[in-house]
Amino acid sequence: MGFLDMFKTPDIDSGVDECRGTRNAVLLDVRTAEEYRQGHIPESVNVPLDEIGRADGQIPDKETPVFTYCLSGARSARAAAELRRRGYSRVKNIGGISSYSGKIVR
Repeated sequence: MGFLDMFKTPDIDSGVDECRGTRNAVLLDVRTAEEYRQGHIPESVNVPLDEIGRADGQIPDKETPVFTYCLSGARSARAAAELRRRGYSRVKNIGGISSYSGKIVR
């Protein structure tokens, strides 16, 4: 890992592909409900960062692969860290929808 690698942001397109190729994975959008309604990745589940505790009810199995995203990648990184703290063992921040090139549901 080189010095500049720490400035790389996750590639959401490859993250969505990885999620779709992972059995029983959950694609978790942690933006606000209003942001989610304005456009989201198909088949994603919305649990806003400030309500991340609700994930326990929506994703009860803590071994479930969870792929988090938001607008830029900052909130999804915080959500991923919080989910790990809550005991989820297979969490990956895939970045921000602002750089997503796939289909968006509006």
